[in-house]
Amino acid sequence: MGAYLNPGNQGFRSIRNGVYVDKTGLIEFTNNTINTPFKLTCFSRPRRFGKSFTAKMLCAYYSRNCDSRELFDGLEISEADSFGISGVR
Repeated sequence: MGAYLNPGNQGFRSIRNGVYVDKTGLIEFTNNTINTPFKLTCFSRPRRFGKSFTAKMLCAYYSRNCDSRELFDGLEISEADSFGISGVR
């Protein structure tokens, strides 16, 4: 059995403290692909265009060891029907 790494929401919290362009629509897309034949999702971006930011955002949303609801309040994902169902507590 492999080790499970769950880094929490610190990375996304530090990003939100600065200038942040809302990309949380990717979370809604990911929520819609969970438990479907299209569950393998690739977020590819050109070099230096936010792959690490996307990964930190997804970690904060799907992390089970911290409460990230306040980080996502006021963002696009907070308006979605799927908000909190499979991710944020």
